[in-house]
Amino acid sequence: MATRKKYLQRAIAVILVLTCMNIAAAHLHGRWDLTAEKRYTLTSNTKQLLRQLNSPVEIDVFLKGDYPASFRQLAQSTTELLEEFREYGQQNIRFNFINPGQGMSDSARMKFLGELTAQGIMPFNMKVQQDANDGYAEKLIFPGALLHYKGKTIGVNLLKNQGGQDPMQTMNSSEALLEYQFADAINKLTEKQKPLVGYMMGHGESLGAEVYDALNTLQSNYELDTLTLQTTPWIPRDFDVILFTKPSQAFSDADKFKIDQYVMNGGKILWFIDESTASMDSLHDRPAFFAFDRGLNLEDLLFRYGVRINQDLIMDMQSDAVPLVVGNVGNRPQIQPVPFPYFPLLMPTKAHPIVKNLDMVLSRFVSAIDTIKNDAIRKTVLLTSSGNSRTNRIPAEISWDVVKAQPNPREYRQQHLPAAVLLEGKFTSLFHNRQDPAAVNELQRASGKPFREATDTVNKMIVVSDGDLIANAVSRKEGPLQMGINEFNPGFAFANKEFFLNCLEYLSGNGGIMEARNKEITLRLLDTEKIKQEKTKWQAICFLLPIGLVLLFAMVFQFVRQRKYGL
Repeated sequence: MATRKKYLQRAIAVILVLTCMNIAAAHLHGRWDLTAEKRYTLTSNTKQLLRQLNSPVEIDVFLKGDYPASFRQLAQSTTELLEEFREYGQQNIRFNFINPGQGMSDSARMKFLGELTAQGIMPFNMKVQQDANDGYAEKLIFPGALLHYKGKTIGVNLLKNQGGQDPMQTMNSSEALLEYQFADAINKLTEKQKPLVGYMMGHGESLGAEVYDALNTLQSNYELDTLTLQTTPWIPRDFDVILFTKPSQAFSDADKFKIDQYVMNGGKILWFIDESTASMDSLHDRPAFFAFDRGLNLEDLLFRYGVRINQDLIMDMQSDAVPLVVGNVGNRPQIQPVPFPYFPLLMPTKAHPIVKNLDMVLSRFVSAIDTIKNDAIRKTVLLTSSGNSRTNRIPAEISWDVVKAQPNPREYRQQHLPAAVLLEGKFTSLFHNRQDPAAVNELQRASGKPFREATDTVNKMIVVSDGDLIANAVSRKEGPLQMGINEFNPGFAFANKEFFLNCLEYLSGNGGIMEARNKEITLRLLDTEKIKQEKTKWQAICFLLPIGLVLLFAMVFQFVRQRKYGL
């Protein structure tokens, strides 16, 4: 009886201990990220964003279906990330995986897929192996997600364009950007007031079909307003960022004074400047033209802030192609795309979150930038030419002859010429010790603020030496295309739009979320050469070693058994 009671007490104690452990595990649990690159650890800003959610965010991920191993890995990584999001967002993070269009009629499916495209989720044409006799078939998939919050919806592309990269590296980059993609989308859905961007006018800036995508992008992500510099006495500080897009007319001292004081009061500027008059339109109806300096009269202002745009044009062996008539077949011209060295494909330096995990950026007639020694300003080069480039001083003749001959690598020896630079620090006014009393009085009367000789806190701006970097091609059939797309090769989009959005996001104050772009996932791939050389050895080890271990264990077991029982 006593033994029975003792066993019953032990059983009850074990049940109580297990119950307490389960209750504690449900409320108190931890996670340890043991990976070297901390791939499963969220940034502090992402955690704070998720904790502050006050309503559910519904996430529909379109990565369910019969996909290749690489896409299944992307789906698994997305699942793990969203589970990590739920650790901090709790019940306000809800997600499910969907096979887009499954169970729909053909018309309903096409309508739904069109809605995904309208939300910015770009389709991917995937080759799927059929039966042995049928070969391969093409399948259109949408590797993206839709996030819903309080009646608002935003699309996220989960597969990044990585032109020229190995497919495995492309997937690796996509996985590294997952946290940023989802955190940035949630941040945009939950922000109460969008930053105000000022599109500057008055100096011949672009404002037509060629910047349709840029304007549409600005209106979708920011509050947008135009501002004519000559007719306003000062630039209101209400603008979080002002944008100069390919000005073509000279800036007066009065114009520069307004810009300067906007910067001194903490305003941010994103410059897209063409130093030369070079334009592709000039080659449409003639074999050659001369490119001259635009004479924008911004040299002294930019020099004071820390950079100088050189009076030259970058020529690069890594460049985009243009169609050229190379002969005739019968009475019909034979057109072939040929690389045009004045259209460099700019490379991200990976020195800043703005350009981390970014694809190449398409440029047109871009100039090199020099940085000026100034200890108060930190200069970060964002985009450069390739390792095989050169410069052509302006005035310069631009002709089709440059594409008719094979480029000589010995002439392209300059490396990584800067084309976009981020400036951060305490700027000093261009008009320090040389103010115009009338301009100062007008500033004080209009804004109620005194003249400032320097910024009180760290400020920032970005200078890009290509006014066409955010311009879009205009197709005769489809109208304005996305920026970064060559109308003669519309199947691929360079990272111009992503670079543009990253610059605006960083300048407008959302730099915290951009920390997630710093995440890198290291590919620990096997050495293919070593595999070829040592394949037989390792196959023999993997086959014979387990058998040998089993035999060894059996021999030891038999020996111990004989000793113990005297068999």
